[in-house]
Amino acid sequence: MLFTDRADAGHRLAEALQHLEGEEPVVLGLPRGGVPVAFQVARALKAPLDVIVVRKLGVPYQRELGFGAIGEGGVRVISDDIVRRGRLEQADLASVEHAEAAELARQAERFRAGRPRLSLEGRTAIVVDDGIATGATAAAACQVVRAQGAARVVLAVPVAPPDAAERLRTAADEFVCLSTPFAFSAVGEWYRDFSQTPDDEVVALLAQAAAGPGPERSAPDADTAVDAEVEEEVAIDAAGVRLTGDLHLPAGARAVVMFAHGSGSSRHSPRNRLVAAALNEAGLGTLLFDLLTPAEEAHRSNVFDIGTLADRLTAATGWLRDRTALPIGYFGASTGAAAALWAAATPGADVGAVVSRGGRPDLAEPLLVAVRAPTLLIVGGNDTVVIDLNRQAEAALRCENRVEIIPGATHLFEEHGALQQVADLARDWFVSHLVK
Repeated sequence: MLFTDRADAGHRLAEALQHLEGEEPVVLGLPRGGVPVAFQVARALKAPLDVIVVRKLGVPYQRELGFGAIGEGGVRVISDDIVRRGRLEQADLASVEHAEAAELARQAERFRAGRPRLSLEGRTAIVVDDGIATGATAAAACQVVRAQGAARVVLAVPVAPPDAAERLRTAADEFVCLSTPFAFSAVGEWYRDFSQTPDDEVVALLAQAAAGPGPERSAPDADTAVDAEVEEEVAIDAAGVRLTGDLHLPAGARAVVMFAHGSGSSRHSPRNRLVAAALNEAGLGTLLFDLLTPAEEAHRSNVFDIGTLADRLTAATGWLRDRTALPIGYFGASTGAAAALWAAATPGADVGAVVSRGGRPDLAEPLLVAVRAPTLLIVGGNDTVVIDLNRQAEAALRCENRVEIIPGATHLFEEHGALQQVADLARDWFVSHLVK
């Protein structure tokens, strides 16, 4: 089983956990990569989301061998057998524990941004990670959760090797794993997009979950679009293809931004959702949707068919205009940025602004001179090849445009604070060019 990204894995995992919704569980993501998966599980089960911060205690002379683990609330899980067989001195153990406790406290404070830890006393706790390698951390997390008072512990992961899966069945009251492939060498090989999860992404997802879902209402017509908040999954008929999207119009929205994701990603991309959350907070609506069907995504050549992607974006824009009279902008990433520029260059396109994140404007090069919407090109400072491509696009564009380079950032903006800088730049660009 191959997953598009962590959000896709979370959606699929949530389906396998639906039987737990009635138990009113607490969902706990193992940071960092487990949190985007857990976010989708919590959302589907209408459950609160938190992190389970666990630090393994490694034997001083053999760090990969754990003699225990610690968790928040002073929870300590120690293997007396390993301590005894390793002839470990109490002073050495205390030193290791002191260092790990400091890091545990730092991580917990960073991720929760001042919110208190959720109580697990008497609750069903679902521990979620993005996959299992050895299973040591997941097993320690289950022990910590039980010590924190959980009445029932469920461990849920998208993928794990068969031997680790077998060992973990005794670590929790219930173990849910979608795939246990025999040819297993690393978790990342079972994802199309397994890019690192930055701290900022974890913070944003936890904050979004803590804020709670918006009220579910039908989408408004053009006259009432700004009167009431709308947050719903929508079906879009784009050039004869049914596409799925997530529409969010905050109450009083002054414009709406359509997201065109890049190759190997989807509308569930945590990176795009972090940017979307920043736009929503600024009073801008967002529409995140998939330009390809799941079957089409399986053929990589389709993600580089920019003409088709642009045609569907144009058709989806028409669909959105039938729903609201708000000004529309495009946010595109990677190949999605090329589709956004191509669509913005279409005769009759009425697009108020375009923002490209790590984009491939060269794939839309013949049409760049026809783009009229003010365009912001955001590139990572260490993404040298893409910097050159965007500088060339800057010279070819005839509209108002600017290149913004984020120092030290790579193509996916995984570095600390880089993605937040993208969100801030996009927000300011859209507010200044879409809001009258």
